[in-house]
Amino acid sequence: MPISFIDSHCHLDAPEFDADRDAVVARSRAAGVTQWLVPAVSAATFASTRQMQVQYGAWIAYGLHPIYVHTHRDEHLDLLRAQLAQGEAIAVGEIGLDFFVPGLDANRQIALFEAQLKLARDFDLPVIVHIRRSQDQVLKYLRKWRVKGGIAHAFNGSEQQAYEFIKLGFALGFGGAMTYSGSQRIRRLAQTLPLEHIVLETDAPDIPPSWLAGPPPGRNEPAQLREIANTLAVLRAQSVFDIAQIQHAAIFGALHLKCV
Repeated sequence: MPISFIDSHCHLDAPEFDADRDAVVARSRAAGVTQWLVPAVSAATFASTRQMQVQYGAWIAYGLHPIYVHTHRDEHLDLLRAQLAQGEAIAVGEIGLDFFVPGLDANRQIALFEAQLKLARDFDLPVIVHIRRSQDQVLKYLRKWRVKGGIAHAFNGSEQQAYEFIKLGFALGFGGAMTYSGSQRIRRLAQTLPLEHIVLETDAPDIPPSWLAGPPPGRNEPAQLREIANTLAVLRAQSVFDIAQIQHAAIFGALHLKCV
Protein backbone atom coordinates (compact mmCIF):
# COMPACT_ATOMS: atom_id res chain seq x y z
CA MET A 1 0.00 0.00 0.00
CA PRO A 2 1.50 3.40 -0.95
CA ILE A 3 2.15 5.84 1.87
CA SER A 4 0.41 9.21 1.62
CA PHE A 5 0.74 12.31 3.75
CA ILE A 6 -1.20 15.49 4.44
CA ASP A 7 0.63 18.80 4.79
CA SER A 8 -1.43 20.33 7.58
CA HIS A 9 -0.15 23.87 6.96
CA CYS A 10 1.30 25.31 3.77
CA HIS A 11 0.83 28.57 1.92
CA LEU A 12 0.58 27.10 -1.55
CA ASP A 13 -0.94 30.33 -2.83
CA ALA A 14 2.11 32.41 -1.78
CA PRO A 15 3.74 34.51 -4.51
CA GLU A 16 6.95 32.50 -4.06
CA PHE A 17 5.19 29.71 -5.96
CA ASP A 18 3.71 31.80 -8.76
CA ALA A 19 6.37 30.81 -11.31
CA ASP A 20 6.15 27.03 -10.84
CA ARG A 21 3.14 26.14 -8.70
CA ASP A 22 2.05 23.23 -10.92
CA ALA A 23 5.53 21.73 -10.66
CA VAL A 24 5.51 22.21 -6.88
CA VAL A 25 2.23 20.30 -6.64
CA ALA A 26 3.54 17.59 -8.97
CA ARG A 27 6.66 17.12 -6.81
CA SER A 28 4.48 16.98 -3.72
CA ARG A 29 2.28 14.26 -5.16
CA ALA A 30 5.32 12.31 -6.38
CA ALA A 31 6.67 12.39 -2.82
CA GLY A 32 3.36 11.01 -1.48
CA VAL A 33 2.15 14.31 -0.04
CA THR A 34 -1.26 14.31 -1.64
CA GLN A 35 -3.31 16.77 0.39
CA TRP A 36 -2.64 20.23 1.79
CA LEU A 37 -4.34 22.63 4.16
CA VAL A 38 -3.90 26.16 2.84
CA PRO A 39 -4.84 28.94 5.28
CA ALA A 40 -5.46 32.51 4.15
CA VAL A 41 -3.55 35.33 5.83
CA SER A 42 -5.63 38.39 4.89
CA ALA A 43 -8.78 39.43 3.06
CA ALA A 44 -6.58 40.14 0.05
CA THR A 45 -5.65 36.44 -0.16
CA PHE A 46 -9.13 34.94 0.17
CA ALA A 47 -9.41 34.59 -3.61
CA SER A 48 -5.98 32.97 -4.06
CA THR A 49 -6.69 30.61 -1.18
CA ARG A 50 -9.96 29.58 -2.80
CA GLN A 51 -8.12 29.00 -6.07
CA MET A 52 -5.97 26.35 -4.40
CA GLN A 53 -9.13 24.40 -3.67
CA VAL A 54 -10.50 24.86 -7.18
CA GLN A 55 -7.24 24.06 -8.97
CA TYR A 56 -5.70 21.36 -6.78
CA GLY A 57 -8.40 20.14 -4.42
CA ALA A 58 -6.64 21.59 -1.37
CA TRP A 59 -8.39 22.03 1.94
CA ILE A 60 -8.67 25.70 2.79
CA ALA A 61 -9.17 27.98 5.77
CA TYR A 62 -9.98 31.69 5.89
CA GLY A 63 -8.59 34.08 8.47
CA LEU A 64 -6.69 37.27 9.26
CA HIS A 65 -3.07 36.56 10.28
CA PRO A 66 -1.68 38.55 13.24
CA ILE A 67 1.54 39.49 11.43
CA TYR A 68 -0.50 41.54 8.97
CA VAL A 69 -2.47 43.29 11.72
CA HIS A 70 -1.62 46.69 10.24
CA THR A 71 -3.46 45.81 7.01
CA HIS A 72 -6.63 44.38 8.57
CA ARG A 73 -9.68 46.62 8.76
CA ASP A 74 -12.89 46.13 10.73
CA GLU A 75 -14.76 45.58 7.47
CA HIS A 76 -12.46 42.64 6.73
CA LEU A 77 -14.22 40.77 9.52
CA ASP A 78 -17.45 41.21 7.57
CA LEU A 79 -15.71 39.88 4.47
CA LEU A 80 -14.44 36.94 6.50
CA ARG A 81 -17.93 36.17 7.77
CA ALA A 82 -19.27 36.27 4.22
CA GLN A 83 -16.47 33.99 3.01
CA LEU A 84 -17.07 31.47 5.78
CA ALA A 85 -20.76 31.48 4.95
CA GLN A 86 -19.92 30.00 1.54
CA GLY A 87 -19.12 26.70 3.29
CA GLU A 88 -15.81 26.10 1.48
CA ALA A 89 -13.47 26.36 4.47
CA ILE A 90 -12.77 23.53 6.89
CA ALA A 91 -11.34 25.90 9.53
CA VAL A 92 -10.83 29.52 10.48
CA GLY A 93 -7.20 30.44 10.04
CA GLU A 94 -4.51 31.46 10.12
CA ILE A 95 -5.42 33.45 13.19
CA GLY A 96 -3.79 34.04 16.57
CA LEU A 97 -1.19 36.24 18.23
CA ASP A 98 2.44 37.07 17.41
CA PHE A 99 4.50 38.71 20.15
CA PHE A 100 7.82 38.02 18.42
CA VAL A 101 7.77 40.45 15.50
CA PRO A 102 8.47 43.95 16.85
CA GLY A 103 6.01 46.78 16.30
CA LEU A 104 2.80 44.75 16.04
CA ASP A 105 -0.13 46.27 17.93
CA ALA A 106 -0.87 43.73 20.68
CA ASN A 107 -4.29 45.12 21.62
CA ARG A 108 -5.40 45.15 17.98
CA GLN A 109 -4.15 41.59 17.56
CA ILE A 110 -6.17 40.46 20.56
CA ALA A 111 -9.31 42.22 19.37
CA LEU A 112 -9.06 40.59 15.94
CA PHE A 113 -8.27 37.22 17.46
CA GLU A 114 -11.30 37.30 19.72
CA ALA A 115 -13.54 38.44 16.87
CA GLN A 116 -12.37 35.52 14.75
CA LEU A 117 -12.82 33.03 17.57
CA LYS A 118 -16.42 34.26 17.78
CA LEU A 119 -16.80 33.61 14.06
CA ALA A 120 -15.40 30.11 14.49
CA ARG A 121 -18.03 29.48 17.15
CA ASP A 122 -20.77 30.92 14.95
CA PHE A 123 -19.83 28.60 12.09
CA ASP A 124 -18.91 25.63 14.32
CA LEU A 125 -15.43 25.41 12.80
CA PRO A 126 -12.02 24.51 14.25
CA VAL A 127 -9.21 27.07 14.10
CA ILE A 128 -5.61 27.17 12.89
CA VAL A 129 -3.74 29.25 15.46
CA HIS A 130 -0.46 31.13 15.17
CA ILE A 131 1.22 31.08 18.59
CA ARG A 132 4.70 32.59 18.23
CA ARG A 133 5.85 33.82 21.67
CA SER A 134 2.17 33.85 22.65
CA GLN A 135 1.22 30.34 23.77
CA ASP A 136 -0.20 31.31 27.16
CA GLN A 137 -2.09 34.31 25.77
CA VAL A 138 -3.59 32.22 22.96
CA LEU A 139 -4.60 29.56 25.48
CA LYS A 140 -6.29 32.26 27.58
CA TYR A 141 -8.61 33.25 24.73
CA LEU A 142 -9.19 29.69 23.60
CA ARG A 143 -10.40 28.89 27.10
CA LYS A 144 -12.63 31.95 27.02
CA TRP A 145 -14.29 31.17 23.67
CA ARG A 146 -14.11 27.34 23.59
CA VAL A 147 -14.00 26.76 19.86
CA LYS A 148 -14.13 23.37 18.17
CA GLY A 149 -10.43 22.58 18.60
CA GLY A 150 -8.02 22.75 15.70
CA ILE A 151 -4.25 22.93 15.18
CA ALA A 152 -1.61 24.89 17.08
CA HIS A 153 0.67 25.77 14.18
CA ALA A 154 4.48 25.54 14.52
CA PHE A 155 4.32 24.47 18.16
CA ASN A 156 7.35 25.65 20.12
CA GLY A 157 6.11 25.76 23.67
CA SER A 158 6.63 23.76 26.83
CA GLU A 159 5.32 20.30 27.61
CA GLN A 160 2.80 21.85 30.01
CA GLN A 161 1.54 24.22 27.31
CA ALA A 162 1.34 21.31 24.86
CA TYR A 163 -1.00 19.42 27.15
CA GLU A 164 -3.13 22.50 27.72
CA PHE A 165 -3.68 22.76 23.97
CA ILE A 166 -4.45 19.04 23.81
CA LYS A 167 -7.04 19.43 26.61
CA LEU A 168 -8.79 22.01 24.42
CA GLY A 169 -8.99 19.62 21.49
CA PHE A 170 -5.94 20.81 19.56
CA ALA A 171 -3.30 18.93 17.66
CA LEU A 172 0.24 20.33 17.62
CA GLY A 173 1.99 21.20 14.37
CA PHE A 174 5.59 20.07 13.91
CA GLY A 175 7.67 20.76 10.81
CA GLY A 176 11.03 21.96 9.62
CA ALA A 177 12.23 23.17 13.03
CA MET A 178 12.11 19.57 14.27
CA THR A 179 14.77 18.54 11.73
CA TYR A 180 17.55 20.65 13.30
CA SER A 181 19.73 18.80 15.79
CA GLY A 182 20.02 21.98 17.84
CA SER A 183 16.23 22.21 18.33
CA GLN A 184 16.46 19.99 21.36
CA ARG A 185 13.23 21.00 23.08
CA ILE A 186 11.16 20.62 19.92
CA ARG A 187 12.75 17.26 19.15
CA ARG A 188 12.19 16.04 22.72
CA LEU A 189 8.53 17.02 22.52
CA ALA A 190 8.21 15.29 19.15
CA GLN A 191 9.62 12.16 20.78
CA THR A 192 7.49 12.17 23.91
CA LEU A 193 4.11 13.82 23.26
CA PRO A 194 1.24 11.51 22.29
CA LEU A 195 1.67 10.85 18.59
CA GLU A 196 -2.08 11.00 18.03
CA HIS A 197 -1.92 14.71 18.90
CA ILE A 198 0.97 15.60 16.56
CA VAL A 199 0.43 16.70 12.97
CA LEU A 200 3.11 17.40 10.37
CA GLU A 201 3.37 20.61 8.37
CA THR A 202 5.80 22.49 6.18
CA ASP A 203 4.58 26.11 6.43
CA ALA A 204 5.92 26.30 2.87
CA PRO A 205 7.50 28.44 1.57
CA ASP A 206 8.73 29.25 5.10
CA ILE A 207 10.50 27.30 7.91
CA PRO A 208 12.81 25.27 5.65
CA PRO A 209 14.07 21.97 7.09
CA SER A 210 17.73 21.54 7.97
CA TRP A 211 18.75 20.24 4.55
CA LEU A 212 17.51 23.50 2.98
CA ALA A 213 19.05 25.75 5.60
CA GLY A 214 21.64 27.27 3.27
CA PRO A 215 23.06 29.85 3.23
CA PRO A 216 21.09 31.11 1.53
CA PRO A 217 18.10 29.12 2.80
CA GLY A 218 16.19 27.22 0.14
CA ARG A 219 12.51 27.60 -0.53
CA ASN A 220 10.44 25.13 1.43
CA GLU A 221 7.67 23.26 -0.38
CA PRO A 222 5.15 20.52 0.44
CA ALA A 223 7.26 17.70 -1.03
CA GLN A 224 9.64 18.17 1.92
CA LEU A 225 7.00 16.77 4.25
CA ARG A 226 8.03 13.22 3.34
CA GLU A 227 11.53 13.71 4.77
CA ILE A 228 10.12 15.63 7.72
CA ALA A 229 7.98 12.56 8.41
CA ASN A 230 11.10 10.40 8.21
CA THR A 231 12.68 12.61 10.88
CA LEU A 232 9.71 12.05 13.16
CA ALA A 233 9.83 8.30 12.46
CA VAL A 234 13.49 8.19 13.54
CA LEU A 235 12.81 10.24 16.66
CA ARG A 236 9.91 7.97 17.61
CA ALA A 237 11.64 4.73 16.53
CA GLN A 238 8.59 3.87 14.44
CA SER A 239 8.07 3.10 10.79
CA VAL A 240 7.19 5.95 8.46
CA PHE A 241 4.12 3.90 7.46
CA ASP A 242 2.88 3.98 11.06
CA ILE A 243 3.61 7.71 11.22
CA ALA A 244 1.53 8.29 8.08
CA GLN A 245 -1.41 6.27 9.40
CA ILE A 246 -1.46 8.03 12.76
CA GLN A 247 -1.04 11.39 11.02
CA HIS A 248 -4.21 10.89 9.03
CA ALA A 249 -6.17 10.08 12.17
CA ALA A 250 -4.67 13.03 14.06
CA ILE A 251 -5.49 15.55 11.33
CA PHE A 252 -8.99 14.26 10.69
CA GLY A 253 -9.67 14.24 14.42
CA ALA A 254 -8.34 17.76 15.08
CA LEU A 255 -10.30 19.21 12.19
CA HIS A 256 -13.44 17.12 12.78
CA LEU A 257 -13.37 15.74 9.25
CA LYS A 258 -15.03 12.54 8.14
CA CYS A 259 -12.60 9.89 6.92
CA VAL A 260 -13.28 8.79 3.35
